[in-house]
Amino acid sequence: MANRKDSRIEPSFEASPGARSSAGFSVSEEDRVVPSNRKAAAKRKSSKAKPPRGGRGKSRRGVFGVLARLFYWCFVLAIWGGIATAGIVVYYGAKMPAATTWAIPDRAPNIKIVSVDGQLLGNRGMSGGEAVGLHEMSPYIPEAVIAIEDRRFYSHFGIDPIGLSRAMVTNVLGGHFSQGGSTLTQQLAKNLFLTPDRTLERKVQEVLLALWLEHKHTKVQILEMYLNRVYFGSGAYGVEAASRRYFGKSARDVTLSEAALLAGLLKAPSRLSPARDPKAAEQRSQLVLAAMRDEGKISAKEMTTAMSAPATRSPSYWTGSENYVADTIMEELPDLIGDVRRDIVVDTTVDLTLQKLAEQSIRRLIDQSGKKLNVSQGALVSIDNSGAVRAMVGGYDYSTSQFDRASEARRQPGSAFKPFVYMAALESGRTPDSVRNDAPIKIGNWTPDNYGGKYFGKVTLATALAKSLNSVAAQLTMEVGPNAVVEAAHRMGIQSELTANTSIALGTSEVTPLELTSAYVPFANGGYKPDIHFIRRVTTSDGKVLYENNGGGAPRVVKPDVVGMMNSMMTGTVEIGTARKAAFAWPAAGKTGTSQNSRDAWFIGYTANLTTGVWFGNDDGSAMKKVTGGALPAQAWHEFMVAAHESVPVRPLPGTWKSTPPDTIVPDEIPSDTAPPAAATQSASRPVRPAETVDAGGLAMPGVDGTTGSIKHPVPPGNVGGPVKKRQTSILDILTGG
Repeated sequence: MANRKDSRIEPSFEASPGARSSAGFSVSEEDRVVPSNRKAAAKRKSSKAKPPRGGRGKSRRGVFGVLARLFYWCFVLAIWGGIATAGIVVYYGAKMPAATTWAIPDRAPNIKIVSVDGQLLGNRGMSGGEAVGLHEMSPYIPEAVIAIEDRRFYSHFGIDPIGLSRAMVTNVLGGHFSQGGSTLTQQLAKNLFLTPDRTLERKVQEVLLALWLEHKHTKVQILEMYLNRVYFGSGAYGVEAASRRYFGKSARDVTLSEAALLAGLLKAPSRLSPARDPKAAEQRSQLVLAAMRDEGKISAKEMTTAMSAPATRSPSYWTGSENYVADTIMEELPDLIGDVRRDIVVDTTVDLTLQKLAEQSIRRLIDQSGKKLNVSQGALVSIDNSGAVRAMVGGYDYSTSQFDRASEARRQPGSAFKPFVYMAALESGRTPDSVRNDAPIKIGNWTPDNYGGKYFGKVTLATALAKSLNSVAAQLTMEVGPNAVVEAAHRMGIQSELTANTSIALGTSEVTPLELTSAYVPFANGGYKPDIHFIRRVTTSDGKVLYENNGGGAPRVVKPDVVGMMNSMMTGTVEIGTARKAAFAWPAAGKTGTSQNSRDAWFIGYTANLTTGVWFGNDDGSAMKKVTGGALPAQAWHEFMVAAHESVPVRPLPGTWKSTPPDTIVPDEIPSDTAPPAAATQSASRPVRPAETVDAGGLAMPGVDGTTGSIKHPVPPGNVGGPVKKRQTSILDILTGG
């Protein structure tokens, strides 16, 4: 046991650091887990005793350390930022439909409306213009748009990191949002699929959709879709609509300066529209030209020439009276083809040359006499014998008022309604040679005065209609009954509700110029009532026919002999009556009309080729200054019809009936404002024959004594007539009969 105890080796800490025990086992101070206080103090003392060395290197290592730490934390933040961004993208992307279901939505269909000879009348629909291929439009347009909106369009993948970074830096330095980094592809994605809300969700979806567009479509397809759908201000979507809107031409014909203006609008379409601020639009277009020069798209000389081009002066709205026609067609289309789901072409019956002639005539007369005569509006409708509308002007200026006075405004026709009274009388057995006594009459408390208070005694119906004598029209209405007059008017084409009272003889029930003109067409075509129409055919853009007007059969509504008698009587209105200013080389007939206090002035006239109605007045119903149907309306009708019949072979009016009594019209008895032109003062002489005696339903109307030939009852009896009075009939009198 003693030996075992003596052989045990104990650890020792007393030996020197470099010494080892003979047994090979010892522990030094460095082997301690926790150094002793003595050793640590010794090290600190030793460190303080050493002089500092290498201070510059330590400073350098400190800077590198800071940079290293900064890089490290930036790297960490970038990783976490990437993870967060990926999470946001995944989150908002998961809320979108599956990418396999994504598809380009159909472009809003365009309705191209063209004249009878293929000229554009207007574009309608959400887009306001047809789609134009990139190869079809002016090459300046895509070049200008790329130069100012996305100069790296052909090199990026839908998102432009360089442009996005530049925009972010600019916005940060400027302290506000002044630039966007969206590419054309992103803008297209937004226009096609998204709302304009500025939210993080929409921006993420925009990026995803832009990447999808770039994957599915070529750059050419993307740019073409963009240019045909983007908004250019003033209601114009797509380059074709914008070109038509601002320059009155197709996008195929746009010049360099015009292309620069269009491209400049994309930044702020509504604010920069030349219809609103031509100066701002011009300044922006010059920036576009400079960008095109920087990109090498144009030369310096081309830029200078384009900048010197006069500024575009765009009207505040589409102008041209043909837009009244386009609006009417848009109302009719749903009944013909249903909902419009793709681009279509509407071939109309309108002759654009005649349309412009009608517009010029209406505007010229108002410009010349509007202030003097207190006239602010006019309308014109022209219809051929098949019922096709060849021209329709709905007002003085479409750009200032889109209300269509030709098809929507109901006004009192005045004496222009009298042909239906006389037609009803002829159908009841009277003839143009039937005699009535033009004298003051009283129907209840109503006295229908003649224009100017003049009365002519014994006159034929032909003379009474030519001179537009109110008393004779009232007598005929009493003879045949107001209901017969209303029936005749509706049968001829009047669609508005008519009040069956005696005052209807003077046109107190309101009608539109379109329906009143259409009701005269049977007089021009021999007694047939055609379907009044504006549309000949509707086709798709690739030529498929959706609707076609085949004419169909027009029913006869007037007997041929009555047509002949009516044409004979209304020819007198143009030759020797109230519409002598309308006379021209063609055989023509018609009727003037003037409502009370000259609130409305009309002339509806026709040849064997065209029936044209003209109206002048004011929208507020205020009175004009003694304007009658034989004045401005007859003048406008004359101008239009002379131009419309140029080089057209002359044709006589239908019917062969001839009046036989001697003419009793004295030229100086016509109101002074309807004095005839020098070329229209002569009339054909007519042979003499006894006037026809007509029993006016117990009213003891004047006739001829069969034995003596003397006129019986030279004036109406006392229970009908009365002393001559010069008074004006009030609206209250007409409505109440009192």
